[in-house]
This record gives sequence, C-alpha cells and structure tokens, in this order.
Amino acid sequence: MTLKIVRDASVIPFTAALRFWLGLGFISFGGPAGQIALMHRALVDERRWISEGRFLHALNYCMVLPGPEAQQLATYLGWLMHGTLGGVVAGALFILPSLGILILLSWMYVTFGSLPLVDAIFEAIKPAVIAVVLQACHRLGTRTLKGPALWGLAALALFAAFMAVPFPLIILGAAAFGLVAARFTPSVLAFTPSHSRSARRGLPALIDDDTPTPAHARPRRGRLFAMLFCGLGLWVGGLVVLGMLFGYPHLLLTIAMFFTKAALLTFGGAYAVLPYVHDGAVNTYGWLTSSQMLDGLALGETTPGPLIMIVSFVGYLAGHASTFLGAEHNNLAGVLTALVATWFTFLPSFVFVLAGGPLVEASRNKAAYTAVLTAISAAVVSAILKLALVLAGHIIVPDWDLAAINIEALAITLASAVALLIYKRRVVEVLAAAAALGAAGQFL
Repeated sequence: MTLKIVRDASVIPFTAALRFWLGLGFISFGGPAGQIALMHRALVDERRWISEGRFLHALNYCMVLPGPEAQQLATYLGWLMHGTLGGVVAGALFILPSLGILILLSWMYVTFGSLPLVDAIFEAIKPAVIAVVLQACHRLGTRTLKGPALWGLAALALFAAFMAVPFPLIILGAAAFGLVAARFTPSVLAFTPSHSRSARRGLPALIDDDTPTPAHARPRRGRLFAMLFCGLGLWVGGLVVLGMLFGYPHLLLTIAMFFTKAALLTFGGAYAVLPYVHDGAVNTYGWLTSSQMLDGLALGETTPGPLIMIVSFVGYLAGHASTFLGAEHNNLAGVLTALVATWFTFLPSFVFVLAGGPLVEASRNKAAYTAVLTAISAAVVSAILKLALVLAGHIIVPDWDLAAINIEALAITLASAVALLIYKRRVVEVLAAAAALGAAGQFL
C-alpha cells in the first residue's frame, strides 16, 4: 500500500502517534544520541511525518534548552503534530516506562545490592560506565570543537570547573563568549548539525519544510502567558502540597528545589546534568556515594528513556535512607521521593517546549542562536570530561594515589573505551559484557 502524501499535519492520526510514542518509550535505548537517531529514522525516513528541515530546527532549539534534549524533542514533535495534548502525551510517554522500570530496579538495588554476586556485577560495570561517559565527551567534542577558539573555551571551562567555579556561571560565561563572538568573529563558531541527512529527503513529508505552520503553532501572546502561568502554577502548587503534607523544612522540598535548579541551569543534555547532580547529591547533601551514583548511571544506561532518569534513582536512595515515613516504610518513601525528583526535573522541559514552540516555529530559517549553543556545548564538553575524571578518581585511582591504582578497573575501562569508540559497539552490549565478566569473576 502506497502512503498518500498530503502535506497537512491534521492527516496524522492521533491514535497512530499515540502508539508510536508509547512504543518509543519502551525501546529508546542508547542515550540522547541514540534516541534522537531513532526518532529521526522513524519520523523523517520511514513514516515521513516530519521533514528533515523541521526536525533539525526543532532539535536545534531543544539543544539550546537546559535539560534532556531527546525528551524535549519528543515533546516538541508531539506538540507540532497535535498541539498541547500531543506534546504532553509524547513527552510523558517518553518518561513513564523508564520511570517504572528504574523504580523497580532501585528497589532491587537497595534490597539485593549487598549480595556478593550483585556487588561483583556492579563493581565490574562501574569502570565500563567511565568509558561510556568518555564516549559522550568524545561524541559532543567532535561535533562541537571545530576550531582553536572553541578548544580554548573548553580548556578554560575545564580549568574553571576544577577551580570550583559553579557550573551555571561557567555556562553563562560561555554564552556571553558566544554572543560576543557571533557579533565580531562569527566564523569561529561555525555550527553544522551532525545528524545524518535523510536518504529520502526529496520526498515530501506530511509536515514539510514549506508546510504552513499549523494554527496551534502560531505565536499568540495570550497562549504564551497562559502556558507560563500554568507551568508556574504546577511548580508552586507542587511545593505547597509538599509543604502542607510534610512541613518545612523537609527532604522532599529540598529534593524539589534541587532538581528544579538542575533542570533550569544545566545546558547540553543529560550528560551535562550529571556533573551538577553528582556534585549536589554526593558532595553537598550526601544522599548517596559516588560509587552508588555510578551504579545509578549504569542502570540508567541499560534502561529505555532519557538518561537523566537517573534522578529517580537518586531520589529513591535519598528517600529510602530517610525515616520520614518510618523505618518500616522506607521503600514507600523511596518511591515518593523518586516521583518528586522526576516531576520537578521534567516540568520545566514541558514548559519550555509548549510555551516557546510557537516562537521557534516563527524563527525558522534563522540560525543566529546557534552561536550561543555552540559556545555552551564547548563548555559542556569540559563538564563531561571532569565528571569522567572525578569518577576515575573514585574507581580506578582512589584519591589519585598511583600506588593504589586498580588494575582490573583500568583494564575494564580501557577495553570498554575501545569497544565503544573503535568498534562502535552499543552501550548496552558493553555494559552487559562487563556485568558478565563480574559475575564470572565471582563464580571463579
């Protein structure tokens, strides 16, 4: 049967989109890059619902935003096709399967994690996770660091990070650099999206490059303020409900505020959020250890959905270790805290997309904002590299004492890096191999 191309968003059945977003939520492995590639293949190449140009324009906007770009991209495309309801459904279904799976895995982790076999598996996975973080750094670096100015900016950002300059200030400094460079020397910030062009670009899409903007996607001041007011109301309402139920101060309110800041201040996608979450959850609040953070990252890498769903793992462990529901209900406390962490992490993403989407649609064919994006991305490369070095300082070379180097962990990290970077193996395959190695070592 030949698909009849009618270049109008209204011909995309909502039920078909619903089935697609639900299925995507269960198969979206591979981190942000893999998830974006999956959406591109399904929506641009196969179904032809979205044109290449519209897809990349949406992606560029989501990359500028703080927070998880793959989830924001799903929200944006769902909104473009079916309005606010479509955006909410697409974004929520991208999250919910992963949330349920990670809550279950978090319960298994705190319940069975002390077993020798489970402990051996996680000890083998942790060094492999360092290689995964390095792969993310390499991927973003090769896409972003295109000239001496950007390399210098990344080096300066890395130095600032190790001098304990707050990450939001580093991002603001990079953005300022991008604005100035765009004004005076734009050539140093040349930016070209690296996602592969569709082999079928010549075929029209249901929402094509020249398809008129749908009525719901046209800028209206009243709608903009309504969306911002609704988002602010949901945020304030959530804080008020928590305060009324549990009082102030309380762990849940601290969790809510911390992950709100994480959602607002961390540009560059999931791997950019991780250094901020690691620093706050481990060093500032002590909700979990660096070793446990690595375990959570491993769980996040091996489950579908956005990688930043690790916030639910962090929330679960923080709640489980507390006693605000009584010692006999620590698992329930963990679930509740995981839900709070997830709500306040993703709420800003929905607001950014649903409120800003019409303005972005009106700015198509205008790429001035990519200068700021490129500069921010260069700083994010340094943040991801710092995260890898911090993790290595806990796992491979404890406290950077070369006399205490863990040869086995170093070997696993190097082997994993070779598999990921040279042989292009999938993250799930590498982590599964590391887990099998840990289990085999325990049996032997």
